[in-house]
Amino acid sequence: MTALDDRTPVIVGVGEITHRTKEAAEGLEPIELMARAMRAAEQDSGAAALLAGLDSLDIVCEYSWPYTDAPALLNARLGCSPARSVYGETGGESPVRYIHEAALRIARGESKVAAITGAEARYTVDAAAKQGIALDWTPRDDSVKLVRGTDICHPVAIRLGAAMPITIYPFYENAALAHWGQTPRQAQDESSRLWARYSEVAAANPYAWLRKPFTSEDIARIDAANRLIAWPYTKHMVANPVVNMGAAVLLTSVGHARELGIPEDRWVYVWDGAAAREPRDYLQRDQYHRSHAQDLVMETVLAQVGGDASAFEMLELYSCFPIVPKMARRTLGLAPEARMTSTGGLSFFGAPLNDYMTHAAAGLVRALREAPKGKAALLYGQGEYVTKHHALVLGSSPPPQGLPKADYSVQAAADARRGPVPPLALQYAGAATLETFTVVYGRDGQPSQGIVIARTPAGERLMARVEGTDAASLKVLTDLDRSPVGCSGAVTAGTDELLNWSVA
Repeated sequence: MTALDDRTPVIVGVGEITHRTKEAAEGLEPIELMARAMRAAEQDSGAAALLAGLDSLDIVCEYSWPYTDAPALLNARLGCSPARSVYGETGGESPVRYIHEAALRIARGESKVAAITGAEARYTVDAAAKQGIALDWTPRDDSVKLVRGTDICHPVAIRLGAAMPITIYPFYENAALAHWGQTPRQAQDESSRLWARYSEVAAANPYAWLRKPFTSEDIARIDAANRLIAWPYTKHMVANPVVNMGAAVLLTSVGHARELGIPEDRWVYVWDGAAAREPRDYLQRDQYHRSHAQDLVMETVLAQVGGDASAFEMLELYSCFPIVPKMARRTLGLAPEARMTSTGGLSFFGAPLNDYMTHAAAGLVRALREAPKGKAALLYGQGEYVTKHHALVLGSSPPPQGLPKADYSVQAAADARRGPVPPLALQYAGAATLETFTVVYGRDGQPSQGIVIARTPAGERLMARVEGTDAASLKVLTDLDRSPVGCSGAVTAGTDELLNWSVA
């Protein structure tokens, strides 16, 4: 394939909808949000007949109102009959993967018009539950199997209450800051400044849920409106899934775009990308201060643009919690003050769960249309618990070498970097050195318990709690001026057969 033959894939339409209403009865269900986003994407392309030729549909896994057959419902609303209709698996990186794979199918001649769409309506669902209102929507199907932390994590993590994103990402945050030689105070300052910049972008984004800029002091300050959730993260540092949002991306080939009369100033090109995964059970990873999969994905896309991150005119680094873009920007060699979002982030733009990156893609497409020719953008998504990583390079001009049709996985290289995984000890008593940790807080702002991952002198890994009444140990864990990672502790068995850890 030459750089621009008729099969060259292009993104030609993007659509977003953010539906605000305080009246639950007026809320739009996810399928309707998707349908409106799809129609908006078609309108954005300028081709009224684009959806009529839809032959491939990917729907992002949706949680707020499960459907028995979401693709069939959406196709019926749109009057479409694509040969390929797929409801996706869970993962915040999934929209990036769907866009990448749709582009490859178009490049191979297997598809002419492809759509990626998703939506969530948790704001309305929660409001209706509080108001006691029965929503007049398509009947939900609660038998649909939705992947949750209890399906992924080790039983000991589940029993200790460490099977949700808010308790797992802090393990990486606390391990990484120690590895980087930061004090917790310095790391918190970096996170707060980074999130302040994300909030500024969201404030200027008409589709953002929270259009208010926050200062770094606002984000770091602990008070009733910004309580601690899980150390060291405050409420402003965590993703906000209570939104009503939908987005869609439409792709076609250069040849078909010309047939439909879609002007070239609507075209954005898919250049290349990469993907890799960590072991799904996070207790089966070799360490917590980096992700080998993320590193390889970032290094690969960096090489694809010549090895210098300045080649990216704009970026979207996934931002469910600060540690994700903090790790990515170090691998990319970006300065701490670099702008790492074009959308606003999951805390401020909003977090329609797996569908955030569809919105991010829409934002980058609009920005690239305004950029000079030859400019590139990085779209990086992450799924589950620092588990799945996928990055895509988009451009305002055709890819310099054409879109590679080879496998985009860098899994083998990521696996080769992985060190030995310590065996997991479920029963143990004695000394143990802290590997990483978090402290979980209640709505009253008081710590309910600490959760630690530690190593025995024999090199085994264990997971234990720190009792909420162990003030001395909790004080050490939450010292802003000294990381506790590496400190010694004592492990004892609890009456419920779970392990307890306390500072020695």
